[in-house]
Amino acid sequence: MTSDLLAPLDLAFWNIESPEHPMHLGALGVFAAHSPTAGAHAADLLASRAAAVPGLRMRIRDAWEPHRLLRPTAFGGAAREPYPAFDPLDHVVLHAPAAGFQAAAGRLMQRPLDRERPPWEAHVLPGEDGVSFAVLFKFHHALADGLRALTLAAALLDPLGPPPSRPRRPQEPSRGPLPAVRRLPALVRGALGEAGRALDIGASLAVSSLDVRSSPALSCEPSGTRRTAGAVVDLDDVHRIRKSVGGTVNDVLIAVVAGALRRWLDDRGAGSEGVAPRALVPVSTRRPRTAHPQGNRLSGYLIRLPVGDPDPLARLAAVRTAMDRNKDAGPHRGAGAVALLADHVPALGHRLAGPLAARAARLWFDILVTSVPLPGIPLRLGGHELTAVHPYAPLAPGHALAVAVSTYRGRVHYGLVADAESVPDVDRLAEALSQEVKRLIIACDG
Repeated sequence: MTSDLLAPLDLAFWNIESPEHPMHLGALGVFAAHSPTAGAHAADLLASRAAAVPGLRMRIRDAWEPHRLLRPTAFGGAAREPYPAFDPLDHVVLHAPAAGFQAAAGRLMQRPLDRERPPWEAHVLPGEDGVSFAVLFKFHHALADGLRALTLAAALLDPLGPPPSRPRRPQEPSRGPLPAVRRLPALVRGALGEAGRALDIGASLAVSSLDVRSSPALSCEPSGTRRTAGAVVDLDDVHRIRKSVGGTVNDVLIAVVAGALRRWLDDRGAGSEGVAPRALVPVSTRRPRTAHPQGNRLSGYLIRLPVGDPDPLARLAAVRTAMDRNKDAGPHRGAGAVALLADHVPALGHRLAGPLAARAARLWFDILVTSVPLPGIPLRLGGHELTAVHPYAPLAPGHALAVAVSTYRGRVHYGLVADAESVPDVDRLAEALSQEVKRLIIACDG
């Protein structure tokens, strides 16, 4: 059997997990059902197709072998390897009919994945109405980032047909490796550049921690419980706002989160005046032919959400300015790029410092707002069309709430994950997201 070492960031996600804070991604897909047995048929299809997807057969094992002492950076790490006892029925579960998909998803999201088996699950939830069913996919963040999870889940859905062929670029003839002496100046410059980048990230993080104006409602002591909620808004409305005031679709979607948080905090009596929580907006740095093609390649932008500003257009302008500033600096600098430092920590360091790093998330940012890309073509399972999909992000230790968003077939789907004890009213926040879009439209028209 072959195995490959986890990339540094994957290893970090593997080691910071705890029973109270499982590190898995999730996505709740809702399908239109043609019959009351559609859910059972979907479960059968998922199980049969999973056996043919190599990435779903991979478990994660600790790498303590003596030969890794020759590579100190790998000793104490972990590796993906095929699981010889793989059984799809250990991962695909058909549940009893559910009255509310979100309520069921919340209970399932709080359960950690089995670390002895390939760390993924697919939970099929038939609807009590008989005209719909849902599938909750769970993938450990060490197994897949958002793009990789999408690829694995898509392999279980109905075939989309062959991808369009792309012309291949002619390859330049190889010149062979440069002699070590000739490579030395480049290596030195690279090392100095990495050191300078680390210092820049550290300084930016220190500055970002000054004058933190968050809200107690966004932090909590971990309870190990989860509650999920979702909101759906029309993409045409988002484009209407964007065309009126400028910026990007993502700027509008982040500003909607800021406005919804303001309404939610005020409604629950927590108060929004002066609140400007730090939002971490992940950015993929994945490039073709990387050393870890399956690994997480993430950086991030850190921005202050203008929750305390009562003007919706001013909030959007503030988000746009902050995002433009981050983009000008690039994803490899600034306080949001802390994840890049994982590449410079040896495997044993990740293992020993994992619990400490997990607790440090609360010092780094106050809320996660992430975007998960989806294809624009219709997706189906057993011929049943996917009508909605709500992505879920892992909830960092000390955080009460995480927000993920995906665009699919002309609609924007928000997925909220919250600590159930600290945020029992996450449904009200989901409602506030839809209300904020309407408020922005009114402000633009006015």
